[in-house]
Amino acid sequence: MVRLALLLACSSGLVTFASASQSIARVWDEQILSAIRIDTPNPPVQARNLFTLSVAMYDAWAAYDTVSAGYLFHEKHTAGDVAAARREAISYAAYRLLKERYVYSKSASNTLAALDAQMIALGCDTNNFSLNTSTPAGVGNSVYATVSAYFINDGARQTNGTQAAPYPDYPTNQGGYVSVNLALITGLPGNTTVSDPNRWQPLAITNAADQHDFPASLIQKFLGAQWLGVRPFCLARTDSTQPWSDPGPQPRLNGPGDAQFRNEVVDVIRRSGQLTPDDGVTMDISPGVFGNNTLGANDGTGHPVNPATGLPYASNIVKRGDFARVLAEFWADGPNSETPPGHWNVIANGVADNTNTVKRIGGTGPVVDDLEWDVKVYFALNAAVHDAGCAAWSLKRYYDGGRPIEWIRYMGQYGESTDTNSLSYSTNGLPLVTNLIELTTSGTTAPGGRHEGFPPGIVVIYAWPGQPTNPATQYSGVHWMVPSKWYPYQKSTFVTPAFPGYISGHSTFSRSAAEVLAAITGSPYFPSGMGTFTAPSNTFLSFEQGPSQTVQLQWGTYFDASDQAGISRLYGGIHVSVDDLTGRIIGSQCGQGVWALASKYYDGSVTNLPITLAIRALSPSGCQLSLNTLRGFYYNLQSAPDLSHPFTNDPAGFVQALDSSMVRSDNATAPAQLFRVVRRLGP
Repeated sequence: MVRLALLLACSSGLVTFASASQSIARVWDEQILSAIRIDTPNPPVQARNLFTLSVAMYDAWAAYDTVSAGYLFHEKHTAGDVAAARREAISYAAYRLLKERYVYSKSASNTLAALDAQMIALGCDTNNFSLNTSTPAGVGNSVYATVSAYFINDGARQTNGTQAAPYPDYPTNQGGYVSVNLALITGLPGNTTVSDPNRWQPLAITNAADQHDFPASLIQKFLGAQWLGVRPFCLARTDSTQPWSDPGPQPRLNGPGDAQFRNEVVDVIRRSGQLTPDDGVTMDISPGVFGNNTLGANDGTGHPVNPATGLPYASNIVKRGDFARVLAEFWADGPNSETPPGHWNVIANGVADNTNTVKRIGGTGPVVDDLEWDVKVYFALNAAVHDAGCAAWSLKRYYDGGRPIEWIRYMGQYGESTDTNSLSYSTNGLPLVTNLIELTTSGTTAPGGRHEGFPPGIVVIYAWPGQPTNPATQYSGVHWMVPSKWYPYQKSTFVTPAFPGYISGHSTFSRSAAEVLAAITGSPYFPSGMGTFTAPSNTFLSFEQGPSQTVQLQWGTYFDASDQAGISRLYGGIHVSVDDLTGRIIGSQCGQGVWALASKYYDGSVTNLPITLAIRALSPSGCQLSLNTLRGFYYNLQSAPDLSHPFTNDPAGFVQALDSSMVRSDNATAPAQLFRVVRRLGP
């Protein structure tokens, strides 16, 4: 909750703040987090909303700064009280942007009323739509207009939906997604409706609901299918039909990577079989022994010492089953379902609130005030999660990867793929693994046998069997069961998210955010060398009762936390390892790329980067202008195109962007033009 002590008065159009415990940017960030918590979870949409809000707040702040360059709004203004002007300008920009976006929310009436109440509490006139930039309100409204116009046609299809069905995919006759598989009916055993197990299969869920318990459609639709074409912050590509970053395809059953595919399905079943506090297994989850992985691996053995104290981390022994269940629920979509992008805003706000955080941008230079810290953190952090959403969802659309519930039920119904002499043998079956995936026999099914109650000659797995009858007072434990009835560790009305698995959005969002937090703070470590979250015994879990004992999650670095977010999806039965590890790599690329670009806006150097241009003929009727640029930068022209070239006698027509909304000039007094990949086809 936001806790402010504000004494407000409007004077000469400015909002006067006598005191405030948080910056005005934090106030509006908390507003969007509150809005996300009561909206239908849609991670790439919420990442885009967070980024757009952050752009609006950063640009309103930068309008009163002589060094930093605005991202979209480039005007510079002055005021007698710059701090007050910034607060008012940021409020108008943020308020109008959030009002625009959350009119599409399932809880629009609640959110829009809360936004109005926030503005009124700040002493601002909600009916002031002035674009007169001699006033802070006019600056804020102008920033909003600029930001809104830039994002409105970015490919998200924001204006094409309704409150009941926001952000729809394109119609099928315009390239919209069509599943190759019929829906898997989760309430029935087996999986007889799949035609290609290597492609995503939507689920048909009785009484389906999202994570916030809003009713959902009986048959899942691919949320964010159009994100293959949504404009990111700094990612670049030359072919709009391809992913933004391509790690190659996922392993395939009975195809390339078959052995890895089967091993990773077995790994999910093994983790499912660990979701109990009753097996007597404990583990140390202290940063001293857990974490510190290399990128794209789970090979870490912890950190030798806490760098803040110079001492080793204390042990943190917990039951493995409690740890696994807490991990799965904590990272499911954030502690209050902010979705992963919002969850990392909560983490960033915790870092900002920590008294051991020294607010130097990049860990060097002067200490900045809370507002400058917040607007710059949000700008980079949310650019990173937005780019992560674009990168991950472009791969989800392009490779259309399946999910564990599809595979375990499909393979289990065929039998096993290890014993070729067995009547249950099939190349589509599950591998046999002692104490995990076994073939029943007349001996094991006899009274007192390990598989008592099952018929002989079938495959059974040792796993979590699904939610208990009363999740508030019961937990399911694990036991032998038929794989055709397997469920991931999720609510029975939710089961698995409504989009393909490869790659993990959690892993991509989390690693990109961790990269930015490490860069902007100047250290990969949390303040005091450790971040924590405590899950109280028997009250924290919602999928079932638990944990049986209080569990404190601990992370030495932001990267340790982001890796745990990815691992949580394996325990949750939502992803396999390749989804997680590949997502970490792509997320790292996103986060590092965003920081390299965002930091150049902070110091203003983005306006001074030179470019060189070259012309290449494509055909007798067309040509292409290629540049040594990165997406999102301003550039000073060092060398212009040869205007005598037969295809360049119309410079204004020649310099066109693939997306025309992405070509924009700096102010008229500066010899600068923003170019991305630009081309002109035709004479």
